[in-house]
Amino acid sequence: MANESTLVIIKPDGLKKSLTGNILSRLSETKLKIIGAKVLCVDRELADKHYQHLKNEPFYPELAKYITGELHGDNRVMALVYWGEKAILKVRAIAGETNPEKADPVSVRGAYGRILTSGLFENVIHASSSPEEAEREIRLWFKPEEIVQELYPTQEEAVTGLKRRVWK
Repeated sequence: MANESTLVIIKPDGLKKSLTGNILSRLSETKLKIIGAKVLCVDRELADKHYQHLKNEPFYPELAKYITGELHGDNRVMALVYWGEKAILKVRAIAGETNPEKADPVSVRGAYGRILTSGLFENVIHASSSPEEAEREIRLWFKPEEIVQELYPTQEEAVTGLKRRVWK
């Protein structure tokens, strides 16, 4: 089987509860390569694009508050790109079922997830479900230069008048 990539997001509750190390240790069992990683703050625009397929669901407003950190008072997430053979299948097996109560207790979601009284799944981690979804999500969350391996076609673009922050 060919190598593939997948996006993993450790959600705000995972960072706030200091579960990052535990989750990364579990994911290391996959023997996949991390080819991109960063900590970032999720704004509503990114949340809307990431969860575009769920925008019409009644639970969407609360889901957006969850991923943007409004529910936890901390909007940091850790986004990672894993690469290797059967990456999506391997990561999803360790992540567990989306519903933490149905997830295997030794999976990440089974061990650390919970369901809020509103019914929202606070499941600590996101993992792409298909190669198509992984590509869409990786392109959304990462710039080509933030990944140490060529995954998808790129092009050079000349940008004039571009301002960017640099270290003093």
